[in-house]
Amino acid sequence: MITTSVVIVNYNGGMMLTDCVHSALQQAQQVIVIDNASSDGSLAWLAKKLSSEKDVVLIHAGRNLGFAAACNLGIPAATGENLLFLNPDCILKDGVVEMLGRTLEENTRAGMAGPLLLNPDGTEQAGGRRAVPTPWRSFVRAFGFSKLRQRYPSLFSDFLLCEQPLPGEPLEVEAISGSCMLVRRDAIRDVGILDEGYFMHCEDLDWYMRFRQRGWKILFVPEASAVHYKGMCSNSRPIFVEWHKHKGMMRFYRKFFRHQYPGVLLWLVGAGVWLRFSVLALHYSTRHMRDWLARERG
Repeated sequence: MITTSVVIVNYNGGMMLTDCVHSALQQAQQVIVIDNASSDGSLAWLAKKLSSEKDVVLIHAGRNLGFAAACNLGIPAATGENLLFLNPDCILKDGVVEMLGRTLEENTRAGMAGPLLLNPDGTEQAGGRRAVPTPWRSFVRAFGFSKLRQRYPSLFSDFLLCEQPLPGEPLEVEAISGSCMLVRRDAIRDVGILDEGYFMHCEDLDWYMRFRQRGWKILFVPEASAVHYKGMCSNSRPIFVEWHKHKGMMRFYRKFFRHQYPGVLLWLVGAGVWLRFSVLALHYSTRHMRDWLARERG
């Protein structure tokens, strides 16, 4: 039997961290939790509920290293032949690890596999199967030009694939979701670890690009599923999260697409990225001020 280690990066995951670990323990041989200096009591709650579990390894990062660097701390501690990188706001459905592992076993050039991601209401979540969001695809999506894809599919296609019918078997895709991805250890040795130049967001896209450059396939497995309570660990600091998300996207574009796009076009894309961040930051700041005033008025 191929063994699996689960790597979970926690930052103020609350009680959901315990639920996540519990769901992983039912299916994997080892669960590693790397804590990025949480302050919400999530580790104390985990220790209280799962104190007798010998297969849980806890690594204290000491500070908030970000997602990529924390994941990389877990890799050398993992004993499994496959590693499942799992967000603390994800709950695995029954049999997910076995189904993903079997898919990798049956496809020797598959470097990683991801499940069908579900919202809490049971609908499909957008990021579980997707194309790489190139600068052009991001532009098409941001300005609503994806509505023209039926007439011009090669020009105005979206990078999200969730509107397409679910396939009946594992499907090769350009990208899955970093919130739940089973990765072959041999592929990590070949490709290398996550790029720690990303603090959070886009490090998974970077990995997918590098896997495909080395000839490894990425598979979406529709029969396996997990529920993703998206944003549970980031809702308290939306501007901080958006800053790193947009910064990561710019790093991703420069790293992989600067030689494919004219400099002027990349500059325009970059301007659009930071304009979007500015609008979101203003929105969150205004909402925070409105909530504060409401509390003050009692």
